[in-house]
Amino acid sequence: MSDFQPGAVTLETALQGRARRDFLALPERIFSSDPAWIAPLAFMKRQQLSPGNHFLEHARLCTWVAYIDGEPVGRISAQIDEMHLQQHNDQAGYFGMYDAVDDARVTEALFDAAENWLREQGMRRVVGPYNLHVNEEVGLLVEGFSTPPYVLMGHGKPWYGPAVEARGYRRAKDLLAYQIRPDFEAPRVMQRLADRVSDRVNVRPLRRADIDADAAVMREIFNDAWQNNWGFVPLAEAEWADTVNTLTHLMPDDYIQIAEYDGEPVAFIVALPNLNEAARDLHGRLLPFGWAKLLWRLKVRHPQTARVPLMGVRQAFQHSRLGPTLAFVVIDAVRRALHARGVRDVEMGWILEDNEGMRNIIETIGGQAYKRYRMYEKEL
Repeated sequence: MSDFQPGAVTLETALQGRARRDFLALPERIFSSDPAWIAPLAFMKRQQLSPGNHFLEHARLCTWVAYIDGEPVGRISAQIDEMHLQQHNDQAGYFGMYDAVDDARVTEALFDAAENWLREQGMRRVVGPYNLHVNEEVGLLVEGFSTPPYVLMGHGKPWYGPAVEARGYRRAKDLLAYQIRPDFEAPRVMQRLADRVSDRVNVRPLRRADIDADAAVMREIFNDAWQNNWGFVPLAEAEWADTVNTLTHLMPDDYIQIAEYDGEPVAFIVALPNLNEAARDLHGRLLPFGWAKLLWRLKVRHPQTARVPLMGVRQAFQHSRLGPTLAFVVIDAVRRALHARGVRDVEMGWILEDNEGMRNIIETIGGQAYKRYRMYEKEL
């Protein structure tokens, strides 16, 4: 969309009615002419903002829509996660779900609203974008605009980064998305390391008959493995249970792999069929026939792309030779499952730019960083 000069910018909170509908529909207006954009499924975005979202059991949220001459031209959210505050004790709130036309007045109005609300709530710092929190879609796309986003990854416009920086925000962290083909040949050194521990390490797929227990195992490993990472907030039990129950309806059991060392679960990996590939021509709508198309494409045809959004190795192994070995064996197990179903390209991410250990593993097996997302921060 081109710059909007006529008229004044007005804001409305987007909690209900027309403003809420405009908030949810705004990305389609911004990206309608962008060939790389894929509309997310509308029901998922509605659920994200619904009172039934378990995130809102420990978070406060406010949303706004900007208008010029009655036309929606921008949106933003501000949220405060009590679990983040308990973890970091830093009086930091979030901004998120930012989309806007290329007009400085719109960005200024939106960020003024979000920052003022956070100040009123007692926050002294703002970090983002989080859509809505660290274990969902995060970061502002700053490199890689020409390729479509994978499932649960964001898209953006080239002017977003400069617009946010003009508001006084500075880079907090960069996050990378890697692309890799699942038919890679395992490096000999990694294969030798895996062979040496093969009598003690067992890698197995998700046990659907015992899904609650496996979900608990993955959550425990993740919360242990990631607790020293930047921005870490533990996976909440209710949110994670909902996520597992939803996603496992969309994927084969072997898209989740768990590594056990001497019988104890110590590492896991999750791959998702790229829902965006399957839903690209649905324009976010599942009615009247979108459901049937989507399920057939996921269950019968199988997408040729997939994403690895989650992986973890317990901290006790991370700084030993066994740590990279465990990471490799779960990656290798899930890539075999993907390759067997005709998947040609896999996105791994996001990966913190300064996570040299994981970057080295991914690059050793042929991964190439092709998108960069940026997290911003600002003192209030």
